[in-house]
Amino acid sequence: MNTTEDNAPRSPELADLPALIRQWGKELGFSETGITTADTGEHARHLQDWLDSGYQGEMEYMGHHGDKRYTPSSLVPGTTRVISVRMDYLPSPDSPKEALTNRENAYVTRYALGRDYHKLIRKRLATLAKRIDDALIGYDYRAFVDSAPVLERALAQRAGLGWIGKNNMLIHPKAGSFFFLGEIFTSAPLPIDAPFDTDHCGSCSACLDLCPTDAFVGSHKLDARRCISYLTIELKGSIPEELRPLMGNRVFGCDDCQLVCPWQKFSKPTLEDDFQPRHSLDNSSLAELFLWTEAQFLKRTEGSAIRRTGYEGWLRNMAVGLGNAPSTIPVIEALKQRADHPSDMVREHVQWALAQHGL
Repeated sequence: MNTTEDNAPRSPELADLPALIRQWGKELGFSETGITTADTGEHARHLQDWLDSGYQGEMEYMGHHGDKRYTPSSLVPGTTRVISVRMDYLPSPDSPKEALTNRENAYVTRYALGRDYHKLIRKRLATLAKRIDDALIGYDYRAFVDSAPVLERALAQRAGLGWIGKNNMLIHPKAGSFFFLGEIFTSAPLPIDAPFDTDHCGSCSACLDLCPTDAFVGSHKLDARRCISYLTIELKGSIPEELRPLMGNRVFGCDDCQLVCPWQKFSKPTLEDDFQPRHSLDNSSLAELFLWTEAQFLKRTEGSAIRRTGYEGWLRNMAVGLGNAPSTIPVIEALKQRADHPSDMVREHVQWALAQHGL
């Protein structure tokens, strides 16, 4: 006869936890979960070489925090393992290549069309960490979603979630690269997964060759100062004039080095409603978005990654897009309405855009 104690639920063995963690991750909407040691390996040297070359531009924060960015146990003392997760974000239906060819419409990077991913993924990670803590008591857990100095792609590669392609994106052979990453740092000595050590880029160089601004100086080497994502999001001042005509209608971020990757044919559409486009940002004219008031901008980008560029940055980016658009009446009239904008930066980009149309 079994006693009450015999019938009590038992805590899973340490060796059984990785399978449970993957199961819980799936239930929480994560496409895949892997576990690695608290070590970024050779990626630390790659980061330092990149910083020494000055490719970070104004992103000085990339060189801050000492070794915390590439040494998890320095960021969170006691960390011995990192649980890495990914979550697909590509909306469906979606036609990004078609959107890029409609030069009167604005192109927004696909990850920013919906709500900001930080809160959603962080909440799910906190739930996952709580489940692990309930199963394996006595250890520490801390979740990160692009919110601290973490080399997340390096950790994801070492956790078996894909390889880092020539465009510096983490690529999964069955899912492309349109996904977010997140991490749980823990002191629990969990069994680890094998790293993804094979590189499937081969001789393909499409991402390097087709970058609109030639931002790649070589395989795995991006000069952020020429990258459209940097220019439209991170850069706070004027966009270099020689790069403006190359930006086309890309007004917030750029996906070109992902869109041309052959592995994107395996990309999976997101299952999260929050990542679906809001305010028709996947199909809006440059002129319409350029004429948003600051109040409209703040309201319509609430809970959006687009807030990061600020209203002046938004107008600056739109002006460049309008300068590269066809010389239609809506395009010209929109630019003229901002010709006397109080911001020196906005006026300068509007004047450049009007000059592009011979005005």
